[in-house]
Amino acid sequence: MSVLDDIAKIRIVPLVTLDDPADAVPLAHALVDGGIPVAEVTFRTAVGGEVIERMAKEVPEIIVGSGTVHDIDHAMETRDRGGKFVITPGFNPKVVDWCIKHDMPVCPGTVTPSDLEQALDFGLNTVKFFPAGAYGGVKTLKALEGPYAMMKFVPTGGVSLDNLLEFLSLKNVAACGGSFVPPSAAVKAKDWNAVTETCRKIVAMVKKIGRAHV
Repeated sequence: MSVLDDIAKIRIVPLVTLDDPADAVPLAHALVDGGIPVAEVTFRTAVGGEVIERMAKEVPEIIVGSGTVHDIDHAMETRDRGGKFVITPGFNPKVVDWCIKHDMPVCPGTVTPSDLEQALDFGLNTVKFFPAGAYGGVKTLKALEGPYAMMKFVPTGGVSLDNLLEFLSLKNVAACGGSFVPPSAAVKAKDWNAVTETCRKIVAMVKKIGRAHV
């Protein structure tokens, strides 16, 4: 079983972007305590690699990986820092190829059938669907289910607490990602209890529709 299978059981991929690496460990604990032990740490800030390393070393219960990966260098840094997976915003064949050759689980961004054909060529069965809201959301995912029944998606971008269950109810959705967790205001205020409570509310919501379609 791969890391992506483990994430599919949790069903939520929190999007983490930090400016202060000192927030890494308390945030990781807050996510774990809230029942969502996953963190997609983006490279949108210069400290992304350090955040991954701190979470991986000091909170081993969390499945931490990287997001907003555009090149092989960041994929390599993810591995070297102890990250367990790579998520990319678009389909970069060079990054995907490197990850596969180095046994790094990768979830590349896709939006079109052409992207999905590339993913199939690489032997992938789980991909990111981004930006989900801008590219038709639930309607598009339903349309893709017919010709790509073998593919599972992680919709991100436009997913919120208001439509989360609608996405997760689809048979071809493994998990959902987004900035709705952890709440940016709570992270900025370093209110880790608020992060934990938000996670618990989301976990309760997800339980209403059962486990992943895997």
